[in-house]
Amino acid sequence: MLTVPSVIGSPLVTLMSIPSPADGVWNLGPVPIRGYALSIILGIVLAIWIGERRWVARGGIAGEVSDLAIWAVPFGLIGGRLYHVITDWQLYFGEGRNPITALYIWRGGLGVWGAIALGAFGLWLGARTKGIKMLPLIDALAPGVLVAQAVGRWGNWFNQELYGRPTDLPWGLEIDVAHRPSQYLDQATFHPAFLYECLWNLAAFALIIWLDRRFRLGHGQVAALYIMLYTLGRGWIENLRIDDVQMDDVMGLRLNVWTSIVLFVLAAAWFIWSAVKHPGREDVVRTREPEVEHVEVEPTQDGRPAGPTA
Repeated sequence: MLTVPSVIGSPLVTLMSIPSPADGVWNLGPVPIRGYALSIILGIVLAIWIGERRWVARGGIAGEVSDLAIWAVPFGLIGGRLYHVITDWQLYFGEGRNPITALYIWRGGLGVWGAIALGAFGLWLGARTKGIKMLPLIDALAPGVLVAQAVGRWGNWFNQELYGRPTDLPWGLEIDVAHRPSQYLDQATFHPAFLYECLWNLAAFALIIWLDRRFRLGHGQVAALYIMLYTLGRGWIENLRIDDVQMDDVMGLRLNVWTSIVLFVLAAAWFIWSAVKHPGREDVVRTREPEVEHVEVEPTQDGRPAGPTA
């Protein structure tokens, strides 16, 4: 394999290795534009767009997913940050740490399970106000969430974080010395875990879309497939990572690996039960008819309507 030295005294890097950005922040005057934030925002926009199209195809009303995002997105961001801070609290509340940095979400650190849990709660609150059934709604939205997670993972690339073990494979990811763990300072390229998860999520998205069209899945079965496929990929990708986490040895496995195992089993059980109990797709996606805005019409002198009043 062809190699070239990166700088004098540093390890060799492959010619085909993936470079990391020199800087993940660009300043437009006094306003910092962060690659991590852009990745998250783009992922959210794509998830809403995909979810909107799928929801309308399921019998929903155009614009409802955008309205529900006002509930789900803030809850999801708060939940993701809480999960990260709780499971790695020593990063913020340990000796010599500054607790205020727990609020610095732009530096990275969103736990996907916290984001999904609180995001789903916010979605449920919004759905109740509109008389929308939760199971067909999450079935419509789940594939788009995979795309959001795939795009959002590129935020880790901008921050040079959450990469895997050292590797000399052609697609190894170059990591600056300042971002390497102390025990790997003599290594230059690492498994691009962010890229693995991105590609896995996009493949899972394509498979779910095909299965949904082929078998007309419903009653939460699409959402169960999402959890099963995501956790299946997350489990093996998590085992590649070498970043320091507080719960890296819970009975021999990382906490996130155990979380993936438990959620996979629960989702598989739900999928089987739902497929047996409720084959096919539900026809009704609402608990009540949507409210129609009342428009007053002012009649003309001859009694004919003249159009709505301002």
